Amino acid sequence: MRFEFATATRILFGQGTIKECGLLVRPLGDRALLVLGKSGERISPLIEPLRESGIAISEFRVSGEPTVETIMAGLEHAQVEACNLVIGIGGGSVIDAGKAIAVLMTNPGPIHDYLEVVGSGKQLIHPSIPYIAIPTTAGAGSEVTRNSVITVAKKHVKVSLRSAWMLPRLAIVDPELTYSLPPEITAATGLDALTQLIEPFLSTAPNPMTDAICREGMRRVSRSLRSAYQDGDDPHAREDMAIGSLLGGMALANAKLGAVHGFASSIGGKFSAPHGAICARLLPLVVKNNLEAIQARAAQPTILGRFDEIARLLTGDPAARAEAGINWLFELGAALKVPPLATYGLARSDIPEIIVQAKSASSMKGNPIGLSDAELSRIVELAL
Repeated sequence: MRFEFATATRILFGQGTIKECGLLVRPLGDRALLVLGKSGERISPLIEPLRESGIAISEFRVSGEPTVETIMAGLEHAQVEACNLVIGIGGGSVIDAGKAIAVLMTNPGPIHDYLEVVGSGKQLIHPSIPYIAIPTTAGAGSEVTRNSVITVAKKHVKVSLRSAWMLPRLAIVDPELTYSLPPEITAATGLDALTQLIEPFLSTAPNPMTDAICREGMRRVSRSLRSAYQDGDDPHAREDMAIGSLLGGMALANAKLGAVHGFASSIGGKFSAPHGAICARLLPLVVKNNLEAIQARAAQPTILGRFDEIARLLTGDPAARAEAGINWLFELGAALKVPPLATYGLARSDIPEIIVQAKSASSMKGNPIGLSDAELSRIVELAL
């Protein structure tokens, strides 16, 4: 057995930990590029501690999921302001944008030199300037991942900038920052977190550490996502979801993913659909199709026990089998009012192109079984 496990250099978790950011950040630099979302409504607890620690702040706002153009604009901003550290506070898109900007500050050349699929895929060889990640949603787990998902608008696809040098120097995970999330964002991000716990557990490259992380994460998300959706101020539910998201990020960074994320990269590049919403809609369909394909082909019979284990973790029933877990996922999606993909403009005529792109995505290579075009097409049709 051989595996690697890498995560953020330091992780600080807990209610109210955002107030400690000034003292934690000051040793890393004194001129910060603050990457935040369009509204930036949850940054107020961050600003005063930074200023009290003598850190100059220059803001850069990210609207929606980051594009190549967004990253290059942020990089130019950081260079002009002579920033020596980057702080990303927001959802997964904001944190991914910050990671990309920080690492490109020390690795010269066009961004396309380093992009997967559409670019040269060159290795990033220099550590980024110090990067601090502060999530305000509980889903992506980007604060502990080694990649940044970037939209290449001209190609209508999402690709990754990826390197161990992109792991944040510090991740501050404060569940209090998620209290004001509306129910629909809680649902989409929460189901993204669950996807990032289930897919690595079923992937072609799990390891003992990611298995343990996924089991704990599934327990927490399964018991608390509905509560967080129904009552956004429930501290116990929000804490469970923040931990689940953190663990999901660790899992995907150190194992592989699967067809849900393979589709998400393709669909998200072509349509204005939030990543979490795509994953939320596809998750039960992909898990069901994977199980049926493995059973029909008598392929990898040992993995069937993992489907049963997922069912036990999700339902809390020690005798549950795989089908019960899949039913639980469908029922959860209905309870959380996950919208069909047609909501975002996806139509049957788009499916062939989506499948071609999804099959080339790195995430698809981690799926526990190779799926035929017909099987992939059926999944998307049912998600419409």
